[in-house]
Amino acid sequence: MKKLFTIAAILLFIASFAQAQSTFRGTVYEEGTNTRLPDVFIRDMNSRQVSITDKNGSFTISTAAGHTLILNSPGYNSDTLYLVDLAPKKINLTTQRISLSQVNITAKRADFNPREEYPEVYEKSKVYVLSPSTWFSGEGKKARRLKRYFQRESEQRNIDAAFSPGYVSSIIPLKGNDLENFMTMFRPSYAFLRSNNRESMAVYINDSYKKFMALPPDKRAPQALKQ
Repeated sequence: MKKLFTIAAILLFIASFAQAQSTFRGTVYEEGTNTRLPDVFIRDMNSRQVSITDKNGSFTISTAAGHTLILNSPGYNSDTLYLVDLAPKKINLTTQRISLSQVNITAKRADFNPREEYPEVYEKSKVYVLSPSTWFSGEGKKARRLKRYFQRESEQRNIDAAFSPGYVSSIIPLKGNDLENFMTMFRPSYAFLRSNNRESMAVYINDSYKKFMALPPDKRAPQALKQ
């Protein structure tokens, strides 16, 4: 019996060690600054495990050496991280400026159904009144952050479809950088999109165009886009 307990203890130690070895920790910063980035989405391309950074830019994800992680955050260029080992790492994301000249204006973004792709996230995000552990567990909190991220991503894709470069440029005579700046400055909210139809969107675009053209030329660009 004593021998059996010893073997069980060894197996438990090995399992715990293996689990510890499969957890990768990282912190995400904005390139060139000390700003830590919250709500950065991390996906393991090999295992499809997902995670998201907390308010301090930190995250953990179950993975393994040799796997590739993809990091995404609105307003930043996606980054790919190949894990040579599982030592904690500092990851930098560079700010993004979308060039409309590189966008296929007839392209449609792939359908996004996170409930189907990541059902485990929605299951872990549930809170049960009689189960306090679901209120405060780290996994539950992370799952709820991921759920909110998926909701925002879905909303942004809907805006992209309704406020596309092809549609906007068919209504107003802007091209190149002017169109790019206009679409950045006057991008509608999801709330606006939900409460208006296509005709209202056309009116909004025309009214916004008048406001854009009324600005001095040096003001027709978001501050973040100025060189």
